[in-house]
Amino acid sequence: MSTHSNKTVYALADVNSMYASCEQVFRPDLKNSPIVVLSNNDGCAIAQNQLAKDLLGMHMAQPWHELEAEGKRLGVKVFSSNYELYAEMSNRFIDTLREFSPRVEVYSIDECFLDMTGINKPLTEYGHLIRDTVKQWTSLPICVGFGHSKTLAKLANHCAKKQPIWKGVCDLTNLNETELNSLLENLQVSKVWGIGSRLEVKLNNVGIHTVARLRKANPKRIRDAFGVLVERTIKELNGEVWLDLDDSEIPLEAKQVLSSRSFGERVTELKDINEAISFHATNACQRLRKQGLYANTVYAFIQNSPFDKATFYSGNETIGLPSPTDDTLRITQAALWLVKRIYSPNIYYQKAGIMLGGLVPKEGQQLDLLGYTDRDSKSENLMIALDGINKKYGRGTLKLASEGIDKTWRMRRSFKSPNYMGDFLELPLINSNIPLGFPLGENLKLL
Repeated sequence: MSTHSNKTVYALADVNSMYASCEQVFRPDLKNSPIVVLSNNDGCAIAQNQLAKDLLGMHMAQPWHELEAEGKRLGVKVFSSNYELYAEMSNRFIDTLREFSPRVEVYSIDECFLDMTGINKPLTEYGHLIRDTVKQWTSLPICVGFGHSKTLAKLANHCAKKQPIWKGVCDLTNLNETELNSLLENLQVSKVWGIGSRLEVKLNNVGIHTVARLRKANPKRIRDAFGVLVERTIKELNGEVWLDLDDSEIPLEAKQVLSSRSFGERVTELKDINEAISFHATNACQRLRKQGLYANTVYAFIQNSPFDKATFYSGNETIGLPSPTDDTLRITQAALWLVKRIYSPNIYYQKAGIMLGGLVPKEGQQLDLLGYTDRDSKSENLMIALDGINKKYGRGTLKLASEGIDKTWRMRRSFKSPNYMGDFLELPLINSNIPLGFPLGENLKLL
């Protein structure tokens, strides 16, 4: 048994097929079904469980229309992206992992690094405890990999996920040099964190095809040929820590805040464009306030599809604000003024959005003589009330009238599952007269 008390040990916990697994949590009847999750506007396949991969042999971001007929024939269950559900499930997954380590770095929506240094327990046993607890508390299946560096931990996670012999937990820290080299000799160099397809080709050209060969390469020669990042990767593969765990709760200061999305259907009317721009302005301002920032500029754009037969059109323009602000009303007003300048009739628009730039911290800003950013004004109190109500009762409870009501341009999500964890009226019910999984809002008359 190894305790690793004097050497750094990291773990990487990763949810298996995150989006598809989230859909299965609330649909136990789909436990053994192939599942595919589509991108915005139901365009491309961006996630699938293992059964769907085996049946369809699809590649990431493949257009769904190319697979739809075969998918129906094979009984594939299709879902639109339910981002609200995935975010909630991710938060529960992360909160569960915090029970097992004092330091957790959230790497992505479905991946977390954990500092396991000083854990006086067999790591394989501890990894299975993590897996079982996450499964019990969230119903999400995960794999766990351990290594003396983040690069090794990620590589171990890959082995745990792809090689059944590990049963979901791979501990590279417990292998001797011969065992580790044997394992890495059978892994292509592209499996290493940070080695993309282009870099893989360059490494192959100098005789480096496997992880074991990269691990044994001369760091100084590699640095001369491929740069310092690959040199650090080699050192990480040899157990040296060059990528420390970042468990800071303070977000990095943003340079811009962007909100944009393709339309669910093509639009031509200025009214629809204005509604979409107002929606994006509201969304961007909410994120701006959440980060404690002010914006100095507003950039708006509208465009048709580059794949249309008509000539491609992309209108965009920027305006500077009199003073930095986070006020939704003022920023929306500026964005709508820009739209009037860039809108051209008789074009089937496919996408619109805004970007807030020139971001500065809210604290310490000099007040404007005319009260444009007066922090004691009614404007700030209104924004506080707006954010508070939407946080308590759900996003979009209060919104600008310019956003419209019947949003024909909204993102198409024809196969979206209910928002089980974010909307009371979409909670699943257990009732003799109501099928399991049907939302409450559709069945109130049956209660």
